[in-house]
Parts: sequence; C-alpha cells; structure tokens
Amino acid sequence: MSKAIAATEIADEEILEFHRGGKLVVAPTAPLLDSRTLSVSYTPGVARVSTAIAQRPELVDTYTWAARMIAVVTDGTAVLGLGDVGPRAALPVMEGKAGIFRAFAELNAVPLVLDTTDVDEIVRLLRQLRPSFGAVSLEDVAAPRCFELERRLIEELDCPVMHDDQHGTAIVTLAGLRGAATLLGQELTRLRVVVAGAGAAGIACARLLLAAGVTDITLVDSRGIVHAERTDLNPVKAELARRTNIRGLRGGIEQALPGANVLIGVSSSRIPEELVAAMAPDAVIFALSNPEPEIDPAVAARHAAIVGTGRSDHPNQINNILASPGIFRGALDAGARRITEAMKLAATAAIAEIAAEDLAPDRVVPSAIDPRVTPAVAAAVAAAATR
Repeated sequence: MSKAIAATEIADEEILEFHRGGKLVVAPTAPLLDSRTLSVSYTPGVARVSTAIAQRPELVDTYTWAARMIAVVTDGTAVLGLGDVGPRAALPVMEGKAGIFRAFAELNAVPLVLDTTDVDEIVRLLRQLRPSFGAVSLEDVAAPRCFELERRLIEELDCPVMHDDQHGTAIVTLAGLRGAATLLGQELTRLRVVVAGAGAAGIACARLLLAAGVTDITLVDSRGIVHAERTDLNPVKAELARRTNIRGLRGGIEQALPGANVLIGVSSSRIPEELVAAMAPDAVIFALSNPEPEIDPAVAARHAAIVGTGRSDHPNQINNILASPGIFRGALDAGARRITEAMKLAATAAIAEIAAEDLAPDRVVPSAIDPRVTPAVAAAVAAAATR
C-alpha cells in the first residue's frame, strides 16, 4: 500500500503546473481517421441514430453517453475548507471529482459550476438539462440550503441524486466506526456518539447512524447541543432534535463529551485536549475537518484508542472517494432512480468488509486508492437497488 503524500509536502509550483489547462478532456471513443469514420460518427450517419432515438426515446441510453454521465454540480458556497469561494474557484475541485469518477468507476462526468445560489433556479436548470446526464452529484453546497436543494432534485429528477458532502462523508464515517467497534470489541448500537457540527456532513452522519441502529447520539452546533426545546433550529435540525439527545443534555460540547465513546468532528472548530481527555476509555475520535482537524491527531491519540481524520497524511483517512464512485456506479448499473438509505448502508457494509481483512488501529477503513473498494461498493449498491 503506497504511503499517502500530504499537500504540504508538494510545492505550490508543482500543484499549479499540474492544473494548468484544467484536468479534463473530451475525446472520441473511436478514432476519426478518414471520411468514412467521420461520416459514421457525424453527418450523415448520425442522423440515423437521432431518428432511432426520436422514434424510441429509451434508445438514448444505448446510443449516447447520457446513461453513464454524472453532472457534478456546485454553486461554490462550501468548497473544501475554503468556504464560499464562488463557482469559478470551485471549478478545479469539480474537475478533480469528475476525474475521480472516471478513474475509479469508469463513469463519465462533467463539472457544472453555477453562478447562482437560488434553489428554484438551480432545480429548473437541472430539470432542463436532464436529457444530458444520468445522475447528479451535488458538491460543496452550503447548509442548510443543500438539504432543500437535494430534496427538490430528488423529487423532480428521475435519476440518482446525492450530495456527496453529506452522504459520502456519513457512509465512510459509519464504515470506519464499524471497523473501530469490531477492533475494540464494542457493539456499534451501544456506542455513545457526539457529532460536533450540524452542517451538511454532521446532519447526514447523525441520520445514517440512526438508520444503523445507534440511538445515543448528541448533535452539537455552534450554539450548543441540539435539543427539542431550542427555538433557533432550522427544520432539518428540529427534526433531528426529536430523534437524538436521549440523555436530555443541555449546554455545549463541554457537557456533551464527558463519557462519550465516539467523537465525530465535522465542524471546523477547535476542541480542547481536556475535553477529549474526559471521554470514555478506548474512545474513537474522527476529527474530519479540513485542512485543520478539530484536534491535532497526535494530541487526540493520547486519549483515544483510534483516531481518524479527513487528511491523506494521517492514518484512517475518512475520504468520500471510498463511497461515491461505487455508489453512483452501482446505482447506474442497476438502473436505479433513487439512492436509498438501504443502498447507503450497503455501501457502508462493503467498505467495512474490505477493512476487516486487514483491521488495525491505523486501518479501520481501506486506503482511498484501494482498487477493491469501488467494485465492491458498486456490487453491494446494485444488489440493494435490485432488492
């Protein structure tokens, strides 16, 4: 297994040169060598294909790339750890994600960076573009607008839609937590979990943990513990407030962490060492904020049995790459119109099963470049979609 390389070890000049001209190209699937191949590929031959599709619209999946094309869509409002940098600055990230879909799952993808944050406008635009693609991967859309946007697109488009910052993060986090629980001899459903951060990733993590049977979850946002008596919650947080915090805790992270088995950090805030020191023995800490984790991994390791981050230069990288290429590949292979909770849990199980083959405190999830992962996730998701 190759050693991960931190971005800080690579010179800016090398990074910028690598991106010069962008990272994507469009190329024909067969060479256009002479007038015959040109006539078959384009006019007059292509008219025969257009006529066939006009007569039988379902043939578009056979004779074009639409059925295997993913639209990678962002408004640039929550890019990596950079925040609202706008659509143009988000484009290199979307190009990278499109390249990952091709390299890992053999799926075509095209970046669409939108110069609007209006949900109605984005939904209308993607509805009009629907004949051009077979799935939508939402990326880097800020909360809480991302929840409404994803919900609306799922309702109005007849194809798989997933906001990767939410569900990709949640799926890999749950897979890592399964591995950690197995390694520590603990029962997943009996863990006491604190999720620090109630944005896109935090909300999705809490929801998927609930779906997996974890009941003792405390969600903490920038104003404190999310509970049903708070009057400042948006509808998404209010719904989770009724399903979490079974201990009835009040206050902030200081009141949530003592005695907890698991900390999932998706907040970009800093958590002092003394708070993680108060967690239960053999604790698990996933400090996933990028580029700076909520707590330094070396410090967290003083008090936790297992530590993970979102970075490639530390063990246990909780990386969406482990989930999203296989999820979209499996959904498209199965002809699914939705990505369901069962499909997400199937993806989690597939990732955890691969990790189980080589489980260790520094390997509770597979490497982000493990070639076994995407095919296993795709098969599991396709089977769940078929069921």
